[in-house]
Amino acid sequence: MKSQILSRRPLLMTVIIGVVLLFVFILNILPEDQNGFEAQVGSMFVASKKEQVSIGRPVRLIISKIKVDAVVIYVGMTSQGAMDAPKGPNEVAWFNLGPRPGEIGSAVISGHYGWKNNIPAVFDNLNKLQKGDKLSIKDEKDTLTTFVVREIRILGENDDASPVFGSSDNGAHLNLITCGGVWDKTKKSYSKRLILFTDKE
Repeated sequence: MKSQILSRRPLLMTVIIGVVLLFVFILNILPEDQNGFEAQVGSMFVASKKEQVSIGRPVRLIISKIKVDAVVIYVGMTSQGAMDAPKGPNEVAWFNLGPRPGEIGSAVISGHYGWKNNIPAVFDNLNKLQKGDKLSIKDEKDTLTTFVVREIRILGENDDASPVFGSSDNGAHLNLITCGGVWDKTKKSYSKRLILFTDKE
C-alpha cells in the first residue's frame, strides 16, 4: 500500500504544479488582456466622441439636381409639441434638438412647399428626387457632407412621423420633410407630408 502511495506522488506533484502554474498564468496574463480590452473600448468611445464633436452646425443645404442652395436656420419645438418650421419660403430649418447632419442618428431638416401667391418655395421640387440622388450639407467649418436618398415616403396628415426622428442602426442619416397633397383652407395646411430618408455617403 505504501509503495502504491509513493508511486502516485510524482503524478500528484505534477498535477499540483500544473494547477499552480495555470493559476499564476491567469493572474499575470488575464488582467493585461482585460486592461487592453478596456483601453480599446475606451479609445473607440473617445474616437466616436471626437468624430461627433468635429461635426459643425449646418449652414447650407445643397441639392444640385433641383437647384437648391438654401440657408439653414435652427428651430426647436412649438408649444404644441411639433417641430417648428422655417419662417420664409427660401430657407430650411434644422431641428436642433436632434443630432447634427453627419452625426450618428437622424438629423431632420424641413422646408416649405407651395408658398402663398405662387412665390417659389425651397422644397417645391423635392418630389422630383429619386432613390440614389445626392444632397449635401455645408457646416460652419466649411466642411461638405454628402447624403444619398434611400427612401421616399408620403405620410397622411395624421400618420405617425416618429421614424423621421429616430434610427437604431448606428448610422448617420439626414431626413428632409415638406408638405404635399392638397391645401386645406380651413386647416391652413396640406393633406400630406413628403419625407426623404437619406444616408451619409
